[in-house]
Formats: sequence, structure tokens, C-alpha cells
Amino acid sequence: MTTTRDYYDILGVSKTANEQELKAAYRKQALQWHPDRNKTKDAEVKFKEVNEAYEVLSDPQKRQTYDQFGHAAFQQGGVGQSPFSGGSPFGRAGSQGPFTWSYTTTGDMGDFGFSDPFEIFEQFFGGGSPFGARQRAARKPIYSLQIDFMEAVNGVSKEVEVAGKRKTIKIPAGVDEGTRIRFDEFDVVISVRPHKNFRRDNYDIYTEISLSVAEATLGTIYEVPTIDGTVKLNIKAGVQPGTLMRLREKGVPHVRGGGRGDQYVKIMVAIPTHLNRRQKELFEELRHS
Repeated sequence: MTTTRDYYDILGVSKTANEQELKAAYRKQALQWHPDRNKTKDAEVKFKEVNEAYEVLSDPQKRQTYDQFGHAAFQQGGVGQSPFSGGSPFGRAGSQGPFTWSYTTTGDMGDFGFSDPFEIFEQFFGGGSPFGARQRAARKPIYSLQIDFMEAVNGVSKEVEVAGKRKTIKIPAGVDEGTRIRFDEFDVVISVRPHKNFRRDNYDIYTEISLSVAEATLGTIYEVPTIDGTVKLNIKAGVQPGTLMRLREKGVPHVRGGGRGDQYVKIMVAIPTHLNRRQKELFEELRHS
């Protein structure tokens, strides 16, 4: 056990929070405090507290025990703790090569489990897991791997070192921040570096372009960057600042195939701050026309 803080306070939920509320709260806190994203000195401690709290509260039996007995229930030799489990019921964490990893134990004899709301695949491609709950709970490390935005969009193969062995792992196109992928010997949780031009929301992509006053007023053909290269966008005369234009199926490929998201282009208008004499005269004419 690593903390004596109230688990509900750590996740920022009430004692009546349901499963969906717990999962949403955990995802928010884990993203905020993940050491790969948060470089403050307290991040690692906070991240461990968040995982510990979710480990208990996401399990109905553990949550009931915690509500009744508090932290004492999970201390070695405490109420409900197996006398054979030994050590902390919340496992270990560490790093190796480009990965950071962690695994947690349930406190039962030899039974390990994970608390991770980022899990999108029960199995890599489709459906439910072919393994039972106890088999899925086998001791298995979880690694965090950071990749570039375009690598996440297009898919990539990465050569990594795990337990002293070089391995090539294939990341499918369309993965997102927090996507969890199961491999035989370990699981990988994906972290994605931001892109300077694109912002992603699920499978849709958002970008901004800046037009001059003349271009917005008279209309123009604008070359818009997309993940597939530039495309020509016909901007009609009189377009208003903040207008969103949709590029159908120019977004991220669906991770399981079968389509793509869209790209949305937000129109911004650059107002000139320095005008020469002739330009000022023209704007004065427009104002009084």
C-alpha cells in the first residue's frame, strides 16, 4: 500500500460513483499525472496513487471491503488480506529501454490484475477475449510507448528491447492516446506526441487556416494541409471567421478498418495591424460605401 489518502478523494468522485464515473475520473487523472506527460516531481507519486485508488474502487469486492474497513483492509495481515500474498498488494513499476511499465497484484495467491481504463482492445482485432478472467489476470507487464502523431495515424513498426531481447512490435493505423494493445508477453499503452498543425478528436482531425481580409471577402482557393498531403479548398466569397468546413474522409483511419474520420478546417481571418496610406484610403471608402 502506497498512500493513506482517501481513494474517493484521489479520483475526485463521490462514494456513490458508478463504474462509468470511476472510469472517466481515472482516465482524466491518469492522463494528468502520467510521468511521460507530466514532468513535475510529484507526478510519479500522484500517478501511483491514482492507479492504487482505481485498483480498489473498480473491483466491487475490494470497494465493499474498503468502504467497511478503510485502508487497514489492504495492509499486510489486515482484514481480507491473504496471509500468503506477502508484500504490497499493489505491485511494482519501472522502466526499460523506451518503455515504462507497471503491474499490480490483487492480494490473492499468485493472482495479478490490471487497472487501466484506456483499454480499447479486449483482443487485438475484434470481439471478446478467448481467455478467462483468471488467465487474463496472469502476471504480465504493461509498457508505455510514445510515438509521433503521424505514426499513430498511419501505423508503424517499432523495434524495442524487452527483458534483454530485441522485439519488433507492430502498431496498427488509427491508434490514439491511451490505446492499449495486447501482445503475448506484455501489453502496450500508446502515448502520442502532439502535432503542430493537427488536433485530433477520436477519428476526426481539426486544423486552422488564416485568410487575409481580401481573401475572406472575395473568396479564394486555399491549399489545406491534410494527413495525406495538401488539398485545394474552394473558399466562397464572404466566408465568416470561425466557419468550419468539412473534408469528408480526410481524417484518421478506423483502427479496425472500415472507414475514416473527417477533417474540419476552421477559417480564421488575419486583420492587418499596419496599413499604408493607400490601404487606409481603401478601407475608408469601404466603411462609407
